[in-house]
Amino acid sequence: MKWTDINDIALALCEAHPDVAPLNVLFTDLRQWIMDLPGFDDDPERCGEKILEAVQMAWLDELD
Repeated sequence: MKWTDINDIALALCEAHPDVAPLNVLFTDLRQWIMDLPGFDDDPERCGEKILEAVQMAWLDELD
């Protein structure tokens, strides 16, 4: 997975952290959780606030 795989990341986070409300996760924690996902392989420097916001919103959509 890469930073641009927003929906795949959101699904993986949903599975890895089923009891977590996405809007309650700090971006610093979210970034680390993404980098810790199995299959994630991208440059940490390529991540910015816009990507984290997109992941957070996609994760929220996955819960609905």
